[in-house]
Amino acid sequence: MKRKLVLEDGSVFEGEGFGSGSEAFGEVVFTTSMTGYQELLTDPSFLGQMAVMTFPMQGNYGINRYDYESSKPHVSAMIVGEYAEHPSNFRMEKTLSQYLAKFGIPGLCGIDTRKLTRLLREKGSLKGIITDSDVSNEEALMKIGKADFFINHIERVSAGNIYEVPGSGKRVVLYDYGMKSSILKNLAERGLNITVVPWNYPAEDALELNPDGIMLSNGPGNPDDVPETYEIIKKLLGKVPVFGICMGHQLLAKACGAETERMVFGHRGGNNPVKELETGKIYITSQNHGYVVDEESLSGTGLEVTYRCVNDGTVEGIRHRKYNAFSVQFHPESSPGPSDGSVIFEKFLEMMEGKKNAAE
Repeated sequence: MKRKLVLEDGSVFEGEGFGSGSEAFGEVVFTTSMTGYQELLTDPSFLGQMAVMTFPMQGNYGINRYDYESSKPHVSAMIVGEYAEHPSNFRMEKTLSQYLAKFGIPGLCGIDTRKLTRLLREKGSLKGIITDSDVSNEEALMKIGKADFFINHIERVSAGNIYEVPGSGKRVVLYDYGMKSSILKNLAERGLNITVVPWNYPAEDALELNPDGIMLSNGPGNPDDVPETYEIIKKLLGKVPVFGICMGHQLLAKACGAETERMVFGHRGGNNPVKELETGKIYITSQNHGYVVDEESLSGTGLEVTYRCVNDGTVEGIRHRKYNAFSVQFHPESSPGPSDGSVIFEKFLEMMEGKKNAAE
């Protein structure tokens, strides 16, 4: 089945389709992860995006019941250099193509993903369409111009209701902005009693739950689209320890008066080096974000930088000098990716236990 990707700048990449034969729109982004495509597909942070996999072959171990990060895929499409039509793995239950087809998500293979990635690095993430090869490029560009590229990402993926994950340890209220299940798993493995709440859950109601700590999850989209969350977080600061990951990191910064900015092509992959400024230690981390905290805007906010990206120097972690609050841009729960950053969860535990300067 001949299909093609057309980008808003007029670039065209022709290849073969797999998964669903439907037409799809999205923001075309690339990720450098070598493995973990199932976790990537089901990560809510990829909502509305077409994921370009820079590692050539994908699909070679199929889909299994253990590696989901949510109940369904959130990508708009998957773009790969080579698709493995005959995967083999003892845990496999279905092929990648079968899984995508079930949810109406198209895949595209047989294109030069290196060329596409270089284009995205040069021009930044671009809007695109995957369609049949017999659709003219002019018509495809017209469709991109008319497509509805939504902005209410977090509202679309957040939990609709409160629910509990019982445990015998400290009580954590977890704000779900598009949470990966591995975050919940990491907290549960530490014996914590977890209450998951929607993205706009009032701070007063959260505090009535008598939490020992508040966690702000990862999520998709632009932090500027959810200004309601800033006021919620402001009311929590100073009342209870606060810990944010990825989108939660950006929202904590915004709540304290800092600004965020869009990156040219973002950080997506499982091999991003991050430096802990206090110790000089380097962590290899999993990341997935297209926005970053503007370091110059931290002046006067009470926030200071704790981690920095080795590759480009961008902010990867902050802490508040006055309140028990800190956050990281990278994903300490990995999945997929290295587990170097899992120590961050221990710092949150120490903070909740009242140990002095635990966030440091």
